[in-house]
Amino acid sequence: MNTQNNNTPPCYFFRFGLIVTGRGEEKHLPKLLRSLAVYGCTFQVIRRIGQLNPQTSKKRQVSSFVGSRKKLPVPQKDIYQISEPTKNYLNKNPCSYVLLIDDLEYDRIDIAPQVFERYRQALDYLLDDNQKHRVSVHFLVNMLEAYYFADANAINSVLSTHLKDYEGDVETIRHPKRDFKKLYKGFDEIEHGGQILSKLDVEHVLSNPESCASLRTLFLWCFKAMGIAPTDKYQLLEGRLNDITQSQ
Repeated sequence: MNTQNNNTPPCYFFRFGLIVTGRGEEKHLPKLLRSLAVYGCTFQVIRRIGQLNPQTSKKRQVSSFVGSRKKLPVPQKDIYQISEPTKNYLNKNPCSYVLLIDDLEYDRIDIAPQVFERYRQALDYLLDDNQKHRVSVHFLVNMLEAYYFADANAINSVLSTHLKDYEGDVETIRHPKRDFKKLYKGFDEIEHGGQILSKLDVEHVLSNPESCASLRTLFLWCFKAMGIAPTDKYQLLEGRLNDITQSQ
């Protein structure tokens, strides 16, 4: 149970709205988070956006509203795609939260702090101080498909392969989607990815405290949002966390 600010009633059930950047995530990301449902929550994709890069121009965009020349701290595109859907979703229910989840491919790792900052500014833009704690940004590294390799049984049951769990940290796999296409001719990230996610054991994926720091940080944030004390499950007490997103 989580108690909201300003003497609002406590929450006994939570709704997490997801803003995602990929097609596979739009179709299937709630399956990755389904094990959290036992704590009284649901996950729903509310919007898919394109990946955003750091802003390179110091000029701030100007509002196009008639009669207004107000300078905006975030691009209008970000307001339309992120700020407004976030505000609308949070206003519908005091026990709702928004997670913006981006695939962080290998060639974008160096700009991750700036990407995080852009997403976070867009999320916060229209929110009051009591709502900003109800939103967060997280990364899937590198791509959603990386986590499949941490649970070979899920892959084998869908693709009839004979793999073993990846020995290292799956978040270091440079291009897991490409690796799947080499492994299994005709691999489809939507069809096969959805089937694998349905069988994926996330507790097993997060069982190694030295791996999957980004995914673990996402799960830990959800625990905290719901007011649940972290436990050894998912290695939330001792496991590695993402250096960028754990600050939320």
